[in-house]
Amino acid sequence: MPGIYPELWLNRVETRLVTNDTAPWLSGIPEIASQINEVNAGSGDSEQNQVHIPATDFEVDILINNTTYPIPLQSYTDTTITIQLDKYQTKRVTLTDDQTIGSAYNQIDAVTNNMVISMAEDKYAKAIHSLAPASNAADTPVLQATGRSGILGVDGEEQILKDGTRLRLTYKDLVDFKAAIGKLTFRWPKQGRRLVLCENHWNDLLLDRKNFGDKLVNYNEGDVAPRILGFDIYSHGIMPHYNGTTKLAWGALPTGTQYEASVAFHVQNVGMKTGLTKQYFLPSNLDPANQANTLSYRHYFIVVPKRARYIAAIVSPDVP
Repeated sequence: MPGIYPELWLNRVETRLVTNDTAPWLSGIPEIASQINEVNAGSGDSEQNQVHIPATDFEVDILINNTTYPIPLQSYTDTTITIQLDKYQTKRVTLTDDQTIGSAYNQIDAVTNNMVISMAEDKYAKAIHSLAPASNAADTPVLQATGRSGILGVDGEEQILKDGTRLRLTYKDLVDFKAAIGKLTFRWPKQGRRLVLCENHWNDLLLDRKNFGDKLVNYNEGDVAPRILGFDIYSHGIMPHYNGTTKLAWGALPTGTQYEASVAFHVQNVGMKTGLTKQYFLPSNLDPANQANTLSYRHYFIVVPKRARYIAAIVSPDVP
């Protein structure tokens, strides 16, 4: 890559991929400390980034006002698992010599902006999809919004709020959601609960001025994320879809009655790791047929729940 300082281009793209602010709901979550293990480097489809992490179900039982001695013994068990990071690749982009000469950040950003944005969008959409429960289960509840407003109509019946063919998310639904999490066998620690709202649910709550007022406004313009019912509240543009209470596979196209869900998780249950970022460049003098430079990137990243617990979701069903 003569004359364009390739290491600066790669460093700039790496920095933007790591500091991209499109997923504030992952803010403050530490990365897995284990080293990246690069497998089959440079061999195309078989190349992998892996990380080995300890996986344990060990949780200490807390004794309150204990009067029995000796204190009971609790065994520690530990295993190690290998996680393969997701791979994100850009398509090849052709560039003129003028576009690739230099190393100023504004020049690099102008050329690589769409690549960085697209990779960041995909990796964070995959991240929140991974943190969403596969289905409604004892330790991973998937609740359905009810549209119940708590307001009686002229007929004495409770008003049910709707948006087209779906039931709207209401304050009562969030109260029920909090109560359901509080009844789980594995209790969620009170600090560190996060709820990422899909666009529809975010808009539903914005309409509920009585309970939410302006709490949901401007948080991503410098304010702290609002805290409602014990959850730090965020929103994200691309969320997992559910068929009833069963999550659609990553990449599956939803039908008109399979709606996006809001996802809750506890920060201590999130495993996150940023892998390697690679730059591929073919200078124009090696491509006489087209006389253009070719540039592309490969980036590795993963977010997974450490255990099948401390994750939950809310989805809007069809209007009955």
